Amino acid sequence: MTRPLPRRRSLRASSAWFESPDVMDASSTLSTPLTRTQVYMGAQTSLEGAKLALFGLPYDGTCSFRPGTRFGPAAIRNVSDGIETFCPVCNADLDDVQFADVGDLILPPGDKAETLRLIEQAAGELYSKGIIPAGLGGEHLVSLPLVKAAFNRHPSLVLVQFDAHLDLRDDYLGTPLSHATVMRRISEFVDPSRILQIGPRSGTREEFETAKKFGTYRSADLAPQQLREWVGDRPLYVTLDLDVLDSSILPGTGTPEPGGVSFVTLQSWIRALADCNWIGWDVVELSPDYDLSHVSSIVSSKIVRTLILTSTALSC
Repeated sequence: MTRPLPRRRSLRASSAWFESPDVMDASSTLSTPLTRTQVYMGAQTSLEGAKLALFGLPYDGTCSFRPGTRFGPAAIRNVSDGIETFCPVCNADLDDVQFADVGDLILPPGDKAETLRLIEQAAGELYSKGIIPAGLGGEHLVSLPLVKAAFNRHPSLVLVQFDAHLDLRDDYLGTPLSHATVMRRISEFVDPSRILQIGPRSGTREEFETAKKFGTYRSADLAPQQLREWVGDRPLYVTLDLDVLDSSILPGTGTPEPGGVSFVTLQSWIRALADCNWIGWDVVELSPDYDLSHVSSIVSSKIVRTLILTSTALSC
């Protein structure tokens, strides 16, 4: 078995979060402050000509079990040098896609409201430039401002959530803004008839009753073609919580749940959406330090590759 040659030197390990941020020149990226990081393989650092832009959201302020998702964006980038730019399942290569990686947003520790505001602002700037925002979490609460920015630009959007959890609590320990409530908050401005929750296998009785009332729940045996037909030609946003995968495949997450789907199943769902009208996506809840083998980070990085290639398929 051949090993791919490294494409670039790692600039920062995931444990370097305590260092003073190396602030990027915003003139070529966004007005929101960004930290310079290793870029995802094949990405440019400037937004010029980009169809899609990755940006890291290193926030885990409401993690309810095992924290550490703030290190997810760095881990996804760091291991990307070890996988190929070509995806045989997509029959496409990142080298043929013009996409950017603008680094991580500098998010103020302990200030949830300002964190959410900065994320929504950054995503809104990308939409104003005609660029698809692609967020790398971070915990699932970061999806709330991303979807808000998408909804402001595309109010007719549909939202597909891949997740082990419903995230439909009205509050978590009295807190209305949490990674355990993110889909409930989203359902307050995106009509539930436009939301599909695929693969949930954990939640309270009330959450499952709410999902039944909303009509959002779909089991893991949903056929890819059924998913494609549901989306139709409507603007599509995808939020992908990595714990949808079985914990034997991806143990490096904050709330692992046995009984999840395989990598092949998840990839087939994503690939079924190749010709859809993508407007944005996020990948959240990688907590890399709980998997010292780095397999969870590699799996996550390959999912990001599939999403980049799939969401830009009509633009390539």
